[in-house]
Amino acid sequence: MHLVAQDLGFAYPGRPVMDGVSFSVSPGTRLGVVGENGSGKSTLLHLLAGDLLPRSGEVRRQGSVALVEQELHPAPGQTIGDLVAGTLDGLRTAAAELEAAAAAFDHGSGDLAVLERTLSLAEHLAVWDADRRVEVALTRLGAPRDPGRRLDQLSVGERFRVRLACRLAERADLLLLDEPTNHLDDSAIEFLTGELVAWRGGVVLVTHDRELLDDVATAILDLDPSWDGRPVLYGQPGYLAYRFAKNQALHRWRQRYRAERKRAEALAERLDESYEGLSDEWRPGKGSQKHRRATRARIHVKAADRLVQKLEAEAIEVPAPPVELGFPDLPAMSPGWDPGSPVVEVRSPRVGDDDGARLDLPGTRVAIPPSGRLLVVGPNGTGKSTLLAALAGTLELDRGSRTVAPGARMGVVGQESPPITGKARLRTGFETYADEALRLLASNELDPDHVVPVAGLGLLSEEDLDRPLAELSAGQRRRFELARALLHAPHLLLLDEPTNHLSIDLVDELTRALQVTPCAVVVATHDRRMRADLEDWPVLDLS
Repeated sequence: MHLVAQDLGFAYPGRPVMDGVSFSVSPGTRLGVVGENGSGKSTLLHLLAGDLLPRSGEVRRQGSVALVEQELHPAPGQTIGDLVAGTLDGLRTAAAELEAAAAAFDHGSGDLAVLERTLSLAEHLAVWDADRRVEVALTRLGAPRDPGRRLDQLSVGERFRVRLACRLAERADLLLLDEPTNHLDDSAIEFLTGELVAWRGGVVLVTHDRELLDDVATAILDLDPSWDGRPVLYGQPGYLAYRFAKNQALHRWRQRYRAERKRAEALAERLDESYEGLSDEWRPGKGSQKHRRATRARIHVKAADRLVQKLEAEAIEVPAPPVELGFPDLPAMSPGWDPGSPVVEVRSPRVGDDDGARLDLPGTRVAIPPSGRLLVVGPNGTGKSTLLAALAGTLELDRGSRTVAPGARMGVVGQESPPITGKARLRTGFETYADEALRLLASNELDPDHVVPVAGLGLLSEEDLDRPLAELSAGQRRRFELARALLHAPHLLLLDEPTNHLSIDLVDELTRALQVTPCAVVVATHDRRMRADLEDWPVLDLS
């Protein structure tokens, strides 16, 4: 057994995160972990790795552990070569110990048990093949390979791919992955899937990627509380089996909640009627004896009290089911200067100099009509994010042209949430949302009658919106960026990898909303299930 988690509980000051989490991971187990943003998925991985101590319960580990977090914060001056060397230190140590044990045995002073143990470890880690494995993983994941390149000069995605390649080559007994497909294209995901299916140890995988769960997961742990308040372990493999079982459970939960609310309302009505009888119906006519009126009052009070006690004894505490996405009714852009004119259009766009263009589409017209749809696909580095930024007007074209309909409002969600720095780290979600509204009002980009209230979207609770943004998880910050994009009821939504960091339930809900919204939508994504769900959209393939 590589790992056992027993009744794990954890809380940050003033904020409980999880309670009663139990599962085990043995060789060949590939446990998918899902749940709403803020439910503690990343925290769970840190508990399993030993970086955090649980408030209650325990974690028992056997063997080596490797954690791949969503973000890598490199040391100043650290290079790709430094990261690779640090990762392979343990393997090189195992190889050196084997050589020393073999040499001692050859000279007649060795211990056979020591030689067998070091040989077994070296074979388990495949130490002779480590350098080749790193090179293969870097290549297949599309990561930079120059050992002299500094990590702090790479993009977030490039850093992630370098570290993931190192961890895959390391061959730890327990591999912990946090949203590994966020920065991978189809080819890289195919390589990762093969590595995980063949993994000899245990894997715990936090992901929103529904296709990856279908291909890899042998069981799924849902950290969202069920109707009894506890996380649920679904023992059947794959996302589809999990989705069916959870939908059935949610249906029963909502039925029980509605029935209990209806019953509580009926009982409350009976109680009100009882007290109304106490104040009116029991009174005898004028001139009756005073003690008779008092006696009848006591009888009614006791009857009402007994009813209250009965209701409290029979009450079933059924918490409210989870809130669903409240996607707003966004407007379609009316044609501007001539019928059928697009909301935005770029022609022959090019970004970059002659030595290397980030985007170059000579002779290409990309036009988004009112209520139009466009799915942008292609491997990493083909210019998907650059094209969306050019459409949004946040990136200037070096060649080509861009035209926008008068009065067009755009909502943009970038591939990564912008960093929160300075005083902004102290601003709450409500305050930041209000600041954005005031900015848009001042620039005449916001109609006061079209403001979308952030609390009504179902993306973040009021409690989370009252917290500083810097305290929110990566997924919660991603939800807030989506809320900001919807603030001024845009005519066009430009979404770059919108499923990154979002919970799996929200991905499903967002996909359904994008399919029916009246506004125009452009989506760039590697998410294979989302692409399949949007297969009837026009596609621009930049590969």
